[in-house]
Amino acid sequence: MQKPKLSFGQIWNMCFGFLGIQIGFDLQNGNVSRIFQTLGASIDSLPILWIAAPLTGLIVQPIVGHFSDKTWGRFGRRRPYFLVGAIFASLALFVMPNSPALWIAAGTLWIMDASLNITMEPTRAFVGDMLPDRQRTTGYAMQSFFIGLGAVIAGALPWLMTEFGVSNTAPEGEIPMTVHLAFYIGGAALFLAVLLTVLTTPEYSPEQMEQFEAARREALGLGEAIDDDSPPRSAGAFFSGGLAWLAIGLLLGGFFWAGMMDPRPSWLTWLGDVEFKQDLYVFAALIAGFGIIQVAAGAMRSRGRDRNGFMEVVGDLFRMPITMRQLATVQFFSWFGLFAMWIYGTPAVADHHYGATDAATALYQDAGNWWALLGAVRNGVAAAAALAIIWLAAQVDRRRLHATCLLLGAIGFAGMVLIDDPAPLVLPMVGVGVAWAAIVSVPYAILAGSVPARKMGIYMGIFNIFIVVPQLVAATLLGFLLRTFFGNEPIWAFAIASASFTCAAIAVLFVSDIPEDASPEPLGADA
Repeated sequence: MQKPKLSFGQIWNMCFGFLGIQIGFDLQNGNVSRIFQTLGASIDSLPILWIAAPLTGLIVQPIVGHFSDKTWGRFGRRRPYFLVGAIFASLALFVMPNSPALWIAAGTLWIMDASLNITMEPTRAFVGDMLPDRQRTTGYAMQSFFIGLGAVIAGALPWLMTEFGVSNTAPEGEIPMTVHLAFYIGGAALFLAVLLTVLTTPEYSPEQMEQFEAARREALGLGEAIDDDSPPRSAGAFFSGGLAWLAIGLLLGGFFWAGMMDPRPSWLTWLGDVEFKQDLYVFAALIAGFGIIQVAAGAMRSRGRDRNGFMEVVGDLFRMPITMRQLATVQFFSWFGLFAMWIYGTPAVADHHYGATDAATALYQDAGNWWALLGAVRNGVAAAAALAIIWLAAQVDRRRLHATCLLLGAIGFAGMVLIDDPAPLVLPMVGVGVAWAAIVSVPYAILAGSVPARKMGIYMGIFNIFIVVPQLVAATLLGFLLRTFFGNEPIWAFAIASASFTCAAIAVLFVSDIPEDASPEPLGADA
């Protein structure tokens, strides 16, 4: 029993919710640094304030994936999560521009990102659930189209408000009315777009999904299962690996603490003028935290307490298919570069291209609007490129397609550094837009063919770890890198992003891909 091929209209309705989700994400990505600075945040505190967003995704998405795999009720498997997340994300969008203090804005970002992740994760698994292999690239590229279109709308909203005569400046410490209205419109659009997908796209029953998966395994010669072909990680392996990660994290934390002492210990005089700040503690804590998770898993396994959601998530993390492991490297470098752009985009353009560093000035706000408009260009290109990817993915090797798109993005980021005048920055954004379209579609199409249908949600959630971890690393290390090597000039974040995209382009060429019309070969075999 094969999954039926869906019509263009059905795929359109299935993916339409991503229009609203991306409006929410892009309003967040394009304006939160601006809001933080308006409320008094300094340039080198931005990364640590942004850490709420990726940290929330790291925690929320695997949990939501785990529970959505096991959910079935009146409203289906994934759709209840779409709707609940959309309601809370919309409310957070209404609250964010009204934040009276920096700490409230930071807390609202946490809630907003958690809600957006609750909505987004099941939509990734939804495409894998509903579409046959041969249509999955089309489905994820359609999501990419709506991502681009939603981002165009979100990026253009503050600029459009200004063009209609809404004030783009406000007294010191207050958010301009253009940003207020953009967030209100975005919140309403998010909820309505997700509601349309929920109401128009029924889901397959668990029994149907089992029949589809059995037929797929038989067609690919995979036997009865593809997720149980390796033994569970032993308690001893969890303990030894966890203690090693914990030790490294503690040692790094001690090193950073010593580096912040005044005066420094004599054995650290070789550091010279290198400046450490508290954000590096978070980097050390992330490493130590991964160790603690493994130690906890080892303790549970040694006591036979294996049948719980925590152990399922951690166990599947260490039993990922080879294709997923390879894609993890690609995702790390891709999202490290993107997060550098999101954190430093507005301050970089304001400083380097407008000569403005004070967020309270009209010139800085003009730079913020221009960066938002550049984001609209970037994402408009992404929407068009997504349609091209639908066609190209059937004509060329998906790995080479993805590598080419990433290299265009690397060239675009380099152009942001090399071009001094604001107007021509439209050209670099074309390259970044093409890369963005590929990043949010091609890896998911490759991944969906390498994981079992009954665990599509949990593996999509785990896959998000390789999106979130580079963002956390960026949030904790970018400030240090810019302070230490680039005179704290935010424009150099684009140079770092360019190098990161180049590494991702190289890494994707080594991914094992199963084409959508695969003949019976073992999973992980090279196409």
